[in-house]
Amino acid sequence: MDYPKPVQNLIVLVAKLPGIGKRSAERIALHLLKASPETSRNLAQAILETKSKIHNCSRCGNYTELDRCEICTGTRRDQSIICVVEGPNDILSLERTGSFTGVYHALMGRISPLNGIGPEQLRITALIERVRQEKPNEVVLALGAEVESEATAHFVAEQLQPLDVAVTRIGLGLPAGSTLEAADEVTLSRALEGRRKL
Repeated sequence: MDYPKPVQNLIVLVAKLPGIGKRSAERIALHLLKASPETSRNLAQAILETKSKIHNCSRCGNYTELDRCEICTGTRRDQSIICVVEGPNDILSLERTGSFTGVYHALMGRISPLNGIGPEQLRITALIERVRQEKPNEVVLALGAEVESEATAHFVAEQLQPLDVAVTRIGLGLPAGSTLEAADEVTLSRALEGRRKL
């Protein structure tokens, strides 16, 4: 015997969310089933509203409701330093440290041949064009310590080499195999302070 089909479908959909296994998905689905109709409507509305209103900043790739995010339009940001990250969630992780006052560029992933993701699927060309146009003094590669992130950092550094810009990599402080999103603020702050030239 199993749950009715709509509940089974909900469990399957919730289980597709990152970090949620089958048992957790079942508990969440049953919680939603017991929740008031208003709670379910509010959750559904929040998801639909987020999907319809939020998009990526045309300049850096951060999440925003406008064409450009508040970091890119902020007058107190140091436009001469671009910090390259894998995704918009990494921007928020670094912002929480309070250690970085420059601007960002999200690649929207990392090179992963096994998953069919090459340089052309990422925002590397947009980064190169941005560096040509904006002529920053430094590009900080703040990518994770996983093998694919390291490979992406090396590829980006090679692409930036002819552009007369200092390319640095965040320093040690991130455990091997970790992501920026999983690191705490102190670790990220130390990693930024210990960045090195490539």
